[in-house]
Amino acid sequence: MRIIAGIHKGKQIVAPKNLPVRPTTDFAKEGLFNILNNRIDFEELTVLDLFCGTGNISLEFASRGAKKILAIDKHSPCLYFLKGTAKSLDLNTIYTERADVFKYLEKSHTSFDLIFADPPYELENIGVIYDLVFKNKLLNDDGILIIEHGPKTDLSPKPAYLETRKYGNVHFSFFHAINDKSQ
Repeated sequence: MRIIAGIHKGKQIVAPKNLPVRPTTDFAKEGLFNILNNRIDFEELTVLDLFCGTGNISLEFASRGAKKILAIDKHSPCLYFLKGTAKSLDLNTIYTERADVFKYLEKSHTSFDLIFADPPYELENIGVIYDLVFKNKLLNDDGILIIEHGPKTDLSPKPAYLETRKYGNVHFSFFHAINDKSQ
């Protein structure tokens, strides 16, 4: 994997083979960030990266100048790798927390500008991520939730659904924050 843009553009990151991950492909990640380039100001962004794995997405946001990135995963080796990589690249806006994503979302009271979730594609309750984010109001006004998933998952019936972009077998479903004032 490589960092596509920002201060570490082109930097190759080699993750240990024993990590329980399926990193987002560079092709899909490039498509995702091309979309985001037109929608957000990276330098003011607070990001929650769920199921962060190698930290591929967190590193990309940090390289582009995101203000704060909180990366959540339940696998300690993934978090050690991300922390070590961030430190070696002097990306001090990445914070990590070892937690089960669903338990974290149930208890969290912190809101973010962007929440990115990359759960295992075979996970049966992917839609619960959406439910917990919106139930607990974890998106700031004008915030974006992005859930990466495989072709068998359809999140379009969710109320705050915007669109799904497809890059091979990688699908990104986008949702916007629901503004209570408009209801």
